[in-house]
Amino acid sequence: MGRIREFDVEKALDTAMQLFWEKGYEATSLSDLTSRMGIQRPSIYSTFGDKKELFEAALRKYTKFHASHVRTRLQNNLSVKAAFRTFFEGIVANEYRESSSRGCFCINTMVELAPHDEKFEILTREHQMYLTVIFQETIERGIQSGELEIGVNAKALAQALVVSLIGLTVMMKSRPERSFVDNTLEVILTLLK
Repeated sequence: MGRIREFDVEKALDTAMQLFWEKGYEATSLSDLTSRMGIQRPSIYSTFGDKKELFEAALRKYTKFHASHVRTRLQNNLSVKAAFRTFFEGIVANEYRESSSRGCFCINTMVELAPHDEKFEILTREHQMYLTVIFQETIERGIQSGELEIGVNAKALAQALVVSLIGLTVMMKSRPERSFVDNTLEVILTLLK
């Protein structure tokens, strides 16, 4: 008869996700994980697999949550332009409010692992494509309501906004002057004619 797990798997995964998000894959040791998660290595291995499998599970959990969060944020405003403005301004405000910039866990992974690990290249690309679909749906809502011009290429605009989001998030890691970011954000938002 197998042993009964003496820990909450979802809570342990959340803890691992937070640690990987703070430190990245390479800088997070198994000792860091066991200490923060409050479980021993055999429990990690039997429940999640090795460190890379645990990281993948944490990333998948994050991307699911993140996509849902983005969709909700963009749907909470009748005005599409206002929704995107609030969304982008919220990202900037959060980064300046935090004592250190964690950025987006998926984008961090894209920078750290995707260039040399095909699995994470695919996972991060899938998330980018999913965000593009969410953005495109929001833009199409704006076209249908008459807020955005009928001739707008919703897919291309969504892709441009995702690229802008990624660039902005990476740039925020270096804590640029707020005026630099605010000016950049105003130009990004002009894409929504």
